[in-house]
Amino acid sequence: MAVKKAPARRRATREQQSLNVTGIDAYSPMEIAARVETAGITKARMPLDKLLMLGMLAGVFIAFGAAFYTLVITGNTLGFGVGKLLGGVAFSLGLVLVVIAGAELFTGNNLIVMAWADSEASTMQLIRNWAATYVSNGAGAMVIALLMFWSGTLQLGGVGATAAEIAQTKMQLPFIEAFVRGILCNALVCLAVWISYASHRVSGKIMALIFPVTAFVALGFEHSIANFYLIPVGLLQGAEGNLGDFVQNMVPVTLGNIVGGGGAVALVYWVIYGKRNNS
Repeated sequence: MAVKKAPARRRATREQQSLNVTGIDAYSPMEIAARVETAGITKARMPLDKLLMLGMLAGVFIAFGAAFYTLVITGNTLGFGVGKLLGGVAFSLGLVLVVIAGAELFTGNNLIVMAWADSEASTMQLIRNWAATYVSNGAGAMVIALLMFWSGTLQLGGVGATAAEIAQTKMQLPFIEAFVRGILCNALVCLAVWISYASHRVSGKIMALIFPVTAFVALGFEHSIANFYLIPVGLLQGAEGNLGDFVQNMVPVTLGNIVGGGGAVALVYWVIYGKRNNS
């Protein structure tokens, strides 16, 4: 007597369950590493015009998150910690837009180091991507700073005074403090992007992004692209400082962001999961 075969759909389901022994609907860390590296190769080889346009969008998106953060912490009467927590959640809007809507963010693109370390992206491709995204991110963020200033909305509820205070505080940071805050910031930002690759769904990606971003904002760490909005808009609102003070913040923060994202996240995971270390 012939034995009936299980329906194809049922067989496929059993195969999937046997592969996913944890029962968790997410990519494993090793699979995340492969996906991040594949994305890094694509980003490193992206045409320059497309890269610049997507870079502008990323700067705009991060500036929206920074503007939302400034509003939320203005007039806070909930206490320092809770106010920072809510501000961090608001700032998460920026990275959510970058990842879900699609844009090229310099700090997130520090993860291209994985593809570079596996010789899948050249040094020139890495530098080209970082330079293009950094410049275009900054341009997009500063455009929003100008538009926010011209819109008059910064005069509502004392938001402009908060913006000026934020900028002044950032420009007064000593070099080493700004550098270390930049490291810590982009370690969390790149971890946020990293774990977003674990999810199959938009909702899962959003949840993955919110907590690390909220943490870096609440803890007062420094994000170079956000500062392309926060410092110029603060200067427009009367913060004490000038272009030199702006640069004095951006140099250590940018270097710290590279170390935190490219070194503390991308290189560490490359050592663990990179092709050349697992062949």
